[in-house]
Amino acid sequence: MAWKSQFGAQVDYHIPLRLRDGYGLAQSAIEQCATNGTKLLISVDCGISALSEGKLAAQLGLDLIVTDHHQPLDSLPQAVACINPWLTGCEYPDKRLSGVGVAFMVVIALRSRLRDAGMLPQPQVDIRYLLDLVALGTIADLVPLHGVNRLLVKSGLRLLDQGQRLGIRELKRVADVKSMSAGVVGFKLAPRLNAAGRLEDAALGVQLLLSKEQQLAETLAEQLNSFNSKRQAIESRVLQQALELVIDELPDTQHTIVLADERWHSGVIGIVASRLVEMFHRPTVLIAIDDGVGKGSARSIAGFHMFNAFSHCAQHLSGFGGHEFAAGLSIKIEDIATFSAAFESYAQQQLSAVDLLPVRHFDAEVLLQELDRDLYDEINALAPFGAGNPEPLFMCSNVHIQRPSIVGEKHLRFNAQQDGYSHPCIAFGVADRLEELTGNVDILFNLTINSWRDRETLQLQVKDFRPCVVS
Repeated sequence: MAWKSQFGAQVDYHIPLRLRDGYGLAQSAIEQCATNGTKLLISVDCGISALSEGKLAAQLGLDLIVTDHHQPLDSLPQAVACINPWLTGCEYPDKRLSGVGVAFMVVIALRSRLRDAGMLPQPQVDIRYLLDLVALGTIADLVPLHGVNRLLVKSGLRLLDQGQRLGIRELKRVADVKSMSAGVVGFKLAPRLNAAGRLEDAALGVQLLLSKEQQLAETLAEQLNSFNSKRQAIESRVLQQALELVIDELPDTQHTIVLADERWHSGVIGIVASRLVEMFHRPTVLIAIDDGVGKGSARSIAGFHMFNAFSHCAQHLSGFGGHEFAAGLSIKIEDIATFSAAFESYAQQQLSAVDLLPVRHFDAEVLLQELDRDLYDEINALAPFGAGNPEPLFMCSNVHIQRPSIVGEKHLRFNAQQDGYSHPCIAFGVADRLEELTGNVDILFNLTINSWRDRETLQLQVKDFRPCVVS
């Protein structure tokens, strides 16, 4: 149902059903908008490659404005305006805006024009209070957190911490979030909002964020939390099935991973593709098949531009879109084999054997005696951390492991000792490596603070470890 916006317009929203409509502008949605009497259709984070949909909107008498941050094709959709920092001739200096970032810049420009024309409603709208949503979307979109993105996220995190929005407060409650950071948004809040769209209807997340009623917000937050638990179970099953296929089919000389299966849920294959990239360091495409049609999600590695790869293989695809490290596609089942071969051939040309070796970079080698709360505070001044601005990673060599144990079934806890200095450590998701924690090891870690019963202690969050390399 339409409502009056803060700028005075009658507005409504439509969120595509991922499993039915895909990710972008859908013909059925455009037709429904026209039937409802909509005059202006604004796409957010999609539409830059929707050529047929743009033509349909024009035929139905709809003005279309496309706001997007994905790579444009050679041709643009028929629209009143296409707003995208990647467009040729666009002078906006920061090309790495997220989809919500582009939309926010449009809001800034609209407010400016309305003010200059004397049409801005009074009291004037303070659009700074939208920055919590901008930060949430920017972090979830995995764009680099530097430049404009960093400023937007840093300001928005303060609002998220305050929890001024009812839906955010309830989402924090079900996710057991006490304080905000980019990592908390990326690993606790965003997955719960995304889970609705992956399994059911993403509009539930929008309803939560817009909710003004306490009971409704509580109910929606609980629903999203339940969807997230279901998503995790489905994701685990799909990952196991994908690993079985990889083990059976991946020769050492293979540069890419392309897998398809009728058992897979299209809502989780992007997450699973990311997991496979972490494990095998190969550009990966997973395709969920439904009624003979494939929907794929892809994730890449450094040095391999996924959108360019799909452009090279476009003759085998029904449609595609995305950017350097993540992309999506649609494909006929009979074309999967030829696409896989063409994709692998392109990767063979672009990637060397060295490119396929996973490398862990760290920022500095330190001694345990150098680690203290002052150092943690100095590092934390560089936050927010995330894509493009990773949290500093340190290496400490030749540390002695004390009292290693499994906690929470999947994680390892131990103490690292060196020259009389000792720090507690936690390593998430690597309980199966417990036997490797013997003798002296080299560790890669971030500095964190562990809060327990109102007491804060320095803790090393270990990202990786190996037997001590003696120089």
